[in-house]
Amino acid sequence: MSARSSRVPAADRPSLAARAEAVVLRAIFVGLLVLTATVLGRDLMEQLDGAPMFAPETPWPPAEPYLPSSRPGEADPGRRAGTTPEERLREPMTLELVAGGRLEAVGTITPGTAERFAEEIARRGDYVETVVLDSPGGSVQDALAMSRLIRERELDTAVETGALCASSCPLILAGGVERRAAGDAAVGVHQITTVKTAGLALPGAEPDMVQAQRVSAEIQRHLVEMGVDAEVWFHAMETPPREMYYFTPEELAALKLAERAAD
Repeated sequence: MSARSSRVPAADRPSLAARAEAVVLRAIFVGLLVLTATVLGRDLMEQLDGAPMFAPETPWPPAEPYLPSSRPGEADPGRRAGTTPEERLREPMTLELVAGGRLEAVGTITPGTAERFAEEIARRGDYVETVVLDSPGGSVQDALAMSRLIRERELDTAVETGALCASSCPLILAGGVERRAAGDAAVGVHQITTVKTAGLALPGAEPDMVQAQRVSAEIQRHLVEMGVDAEVWFHAMETPPREMYYFTPEELAALKLAERAAD
């Protein structure tokens, strides 16, 4: 076949006008895609506007009761002392007013616990004298808010025989005007971690380490304001999240976190 016969007839070739029309149509299609993406992106940002990249209360994996001791060779004080079932401690904290002006706070400190606590104090504050704790910890910001309200209302705090007060729970304990812990109670701390609330790196969001450092500074400041030795949180920062630094009764007294109560 000759080169001449292999050519496409001029009538079958797209005209200049047709090619121009195709370019315009492609441009319009691309423009619509960009416009759609822009609208969707704006809607997403409006939904996330003001929402931090990380949970404001920074806590970390779900509170786990009776973590092993970080001290080499030490038997697990948490499990030895624990009289409350682990399943019960993993549940959101309950607040129950019992005899003797004791408000029993049992379970995990979840986001919103501080609001429920404030409502309970508003309703029954005149009858509450001591907040009795049995908790594996949880939301740091809620624990701090509860602690501040306890001090504002000049209430006492206690960890009774066989009870646990770990992770962020000692922050609540620190708020008491008088702070007591039974000799066999388990009071301990460890490092805090942060939990991402979304998979996007939003502008202005704090990196994990930055937020952890900020919250640690807030915690140390609070402990000092409550009259507690800041060394309490030094032990926390040195202890991995999957372990617990349990204080001895002597350390609790020396660090001014709690005096030993009669067993």
